[in-house]
Amino acid sequence: MPITARLATAITLTATAVLGPLSGIALPATAPSTTSLYAPSALVLTVAHGDSAANAAPERAVTLTCAPKPSGSHPAPELACSQLRLADGDFDRLPAEQEVACTHKYDPVTVTAQGVWRGTRVAYERTFANDCIKRAATTVVFEI
Repeated sequence: MPITARLATAITLTATAVLGPLSGIALPATAPSTTSLYAPSALVLTVAHGDSAANAAPERAVTLTCAPKPSGSHPAPELACSQLRLADGDFDRLPAEQEVACTHKYDPVTVTAQGVWRGTRVAYERTFANDCIKRAATTVVFEI
């Protein structure tokens, strides 16, 4: 190929690369992401010692994904997701352990849940008098 033809080809390719996006020509879109039949259920759960999340740094935090299948860094994602499903995502309705003897010592523990449950935004915070009462009230969900 003569030098002038190579130069013309190089200029044409460069102009197309530089001016193409400015010309308003629609480029093919990237492949759509995989869709799911399940509404998203993904949460970040934290535990902190203190009387509110604003006053205490989280000591532990885990992720919990329940749809389409239980996963995340939670130590027992299957059981935690099962308990959340039974409570219909309402953290105040989690099954409490029966007949747990806890002390009356006040050492506040605050738990939070942020994320999405079945497509609905979740922002939950609750403070318990101590860790024993938290464990009894939230069972495995906040055992992180």
